Amino acid sequence: MIDNALIEKIYNEDRRSIARAISIVESDNSFTSMYLKAIHKNIGKAYRIGITGPPGAGKSTITNQITKLYRKQNKKVGIIAVDPTSPFTGGALLGDRVRMTDIGMDSGVFIRSMATRGSLGGLSKKAIDAADILDAAKFDIIILETVGVGQSELDIAQAADTTIVVLVPESGDSVQAMKAGLMEIADFFVMNKSDRPGSQQAYTALQTILMIKDHNDNSWLPNIIKTVASENKGIEDILNEVERHKNFMKEKGLFLSKREHQAKIRIKEIVEHKLKDELWSETGENSLNSSLDKIIFGDLSPYQIAEEIIKEFKERI
Repeated sequence: MIDNALIEKIYNEDRRSIARAISIVESDNSFTSMYLKAIHKNIGKAYRIGITGPPGAGKSTITNQITKLYRKQNKKVGIIAVDPTSPFTGGALLGDRVRMTDIGMDSGVFIRSMATRGSLGGLSKKAIDAADILDAAKFDIIILETVGVGQSELDIAQAADTTIVVLVPESGDSVQAMKAGLMEIADFFVMNKSDRPGSQQAYTALQTILMIKDHNDNSWLPNIIKTVASENKGIEDILNEVERHKNFMKEKGLFLSKREHQAKIRIKEIVEHKLKDELWSETGENSLNSSLDKIIFGDLSPYQIAEEIIKEFKERI
C-alpha cells in the first residue's frame, strides 16, 4: 500500500516528503509506479528545462545563476543534477553542489543529485520520474542538468520543454558538436566562457552550421547566447531565450504536440521495461540457459532460441 499521507505532504510542498518520494523512485521498487500513478493528476504545470553539454562547460554555474533570476520572479525551482561519473563522494558532483550552496539554502529551491553508481541503465527514466514529483509539489521551473552528451543525457534533454546545450570555445569545432547529436536536441546554444580566446571563431563556426540547416517560418532556428556565467554576464539573455522559445511553441501550436510526442516515447519505454522484466523472469532465464549448448555446438541459431523464448512467454501470459 502507498502512503497517502506522504502524497498529501508532497502536495503541501513538504521538503522531506519530496526527498523521500524521490528516493522511492530511485529504488525502482514495486511501489514506484503506484506513487507515480497517484500523483499524475497533479503534474503538467511546471516548465521543464534541460541543460546539457560537455563536462567543464559551466552548466552548474549557469543553473545556479538562472535559478537566482527565477527566484527574483518569485518562481519555485526544482533542480535534478544527474552525474554519470561519480556518486556523492567526489568528482564533479561534489563541486557542483558546493557551487550551488547559496541557492541550496533557499526554501523556494530544491536540489537533488542523482548518481549512476556505475550504471547508465534507467537513469534517464528515474530522473524524469523525479521531475514528476517536483511537478506535483508545485515547482514552477524544473531544471534537469546532465553531465556529458551520452545517450542518457540526450534522453533527459529530450524530455524537457526547452533544451539548452552549453558549450565553451575549447569544446572542439562545431562539426564535432553536430556529430554528438547536439544539433538535433538543442533549442538554443549557450557559448559560455565567451571571454576566452577563440570564442568568436567558435561562435561563428556554430552559427554557420545553424544557418545551413533547412528552416522555414514554422520551424524554430536555434540561437546562440554568449555568456560568462562566473561573472553573471548574459544570464538574463538565457531566460529571455527560454521565454521566446516557449512563446514560439505555443503560438505555433507545437507545445502540446511536443509533450504528446514525449509522452508516447515514455510510454513505449515503460512498456518495454515492464515486458523485459516479465520476459526475463526465472522461467525465461532458465529457458535461455538450457539452450546455450545447442547454440555453441551449432544445433540451433540464436534467432531460433529467441523465437522459442518469445513463444513460451506468450503462452505463459
